[in-house]
Amino acid sequence: MAKTRIEFVCQNCGTTHPRWSGRCDSCGEWNSLVEETGATGVASGPGRALKKGRVMKLEALDGEADEAPRIETGVAELDRVTGGGFVNGSALLLGGDPGIGKSTLLIQVSAVLAKRGHGVVYVSGEEAVAQVRLRAQRLGVAGSPVQLIAETNVENIVSTLEAGTAPKLVVVDSIQTLWTDTIDSAPGTVSQVRSSAQAMIRYAKQSGATVILVGHVTKDGQIAGPRVVEHMVDAVLYFEGEGGHHFRILRTVKNRFGPTDEIGVFEMSDAGLREVANPSELFLGERQGPAPGAAVFAGMEGKRPVLVEIEALVAQSTLGTPRRAVVGWDSSRLAMVLAVLEAHCGVVLGGHDVYLNVAGGYRISEPAADLAVAAALVSSLINKPLPENSVYFGEVSLSGHLRPVSQATGRLKEAGKLGFEQATFAKGSESVNEPTLRLNTITTLADLVVELAAGAPESLQRDDDTGT
Repeated sequence: MAKTRIEFVCQNCGTTHPRWSGRCDSCGEWNSLVEETGATGVASGPGRALKKGRVMKLEALDGEADEAPRIETGVAELDRVTGGGFVNGSALLLGGDPGIGKSTLLIQVSAVLAKRGHGVVYVSGEEAVAQVRLRAQRLGVAGSPVQLIAETNVENIVSTLEAGTAPKLVVVDSIQTLWTDTIDSAPGTVSQVRSSAQAMIRYAKQSGATVILVGHVTKDGQIAGPRVVEHMVDAVLYFEGEGGHHFRILRTVKNRFGPTDEIGVFEMSDAGLREVANPSELFLGERQGPAPGAAVFAGMEGKRPVLVEIEALVAQSTLGTPRRAVVGWDSSRLAMVLAVLEAHCGVVLGGHDVYLNVAGGYRISEPAADLAVAAALVSSLINKPLPENSVYFGEVSLSGHLRPVSQATGRLKEAGKLGFEQATFAKGSESVNEPTLRLNTITTLADLVVELAAGAPESLQRDDDTGT
């Protein structure tokens, strides 16, 4: 007979502990253990009884594979991120900071699909039906035939969905508010989130409806709750953006039916979220004239080229340990570039505060931004603007050499389309021929430093050993 036992589950990583403690032994998070009950002993598994399974038919690997049927959302940026639309019977997890626009985006998408004749059910676990209607009125989509329900019990939600015609899209806002009768713990705990998500995913697979689960995020920007939920769903999307900026970025982290390196760009306005067809113009729209410490990086997000401005400020430090502040880039990557500049280029920054910012709140993850960052740092140090209408891209190695990056042609075409006249990148990149640009290929980071320091030799601190 099964016995009931008390266990303590970390709400950050999902690790189970036999007794309470102030700090999780697995992830190190403080005050994250919550008491939950579980069954142990004989017949304590999910089935409560052992039974013999049935024999399944084995299939060959070289059989025919049909393309997964999709529903185009009508929102081009969302279709780009998902790989062409929602796949029938799939489950998606959408995460983002509070107030970033998750509910706004989903209401707009629900309205578009409903107007196209698809059945859409919006399940609100955080707001009443009247509050959802008010938001729809502000967005101008109140006339769409979207069906609403304000409920948090999973059994009630599934029974309601099964009672009528199966919808094509079900939005659950949010998964942390749901609870199921099968688990004896509070809503939002690891067990409740896992079981509730499993129930909604099971409904999606059985009915063929697309289920979108909205998830809260932690202070580190990760979706709250057990990571096993991310493994259960078919796609994980993050809605990114800064509160002080008017645009939002929808990024794919996992996608079983499409690419995982695409982004969708939206602009927040009074009428909701508006699609941005050319994000480079948006990211560079606030540029002023030439200024020291500003470099334009030609990046890639999947198949989409994105041009963004990188800003650097190097100032004499009055502290024993100079500051290193980074926004929108990896701080460890910045430390590596600073070390290469000092070791191989003679640029001494040990007594300076360094501030680095990716303009517009955009976040860069590819190492091709190393060259643009280095150019911005040197430009700020010598107080000399970089050549006007120039873009930079290239990966810096620990030896000071530059590694070529992929998709150089797409980066250069985007730069030429936006009116840039010169591109500096690593020698050895794929064969490119962009007649509208002056191509400047370099081999080492020291070559770039020499070019930028020309005309301002006294401003750049030198290393007697390198003679740069």
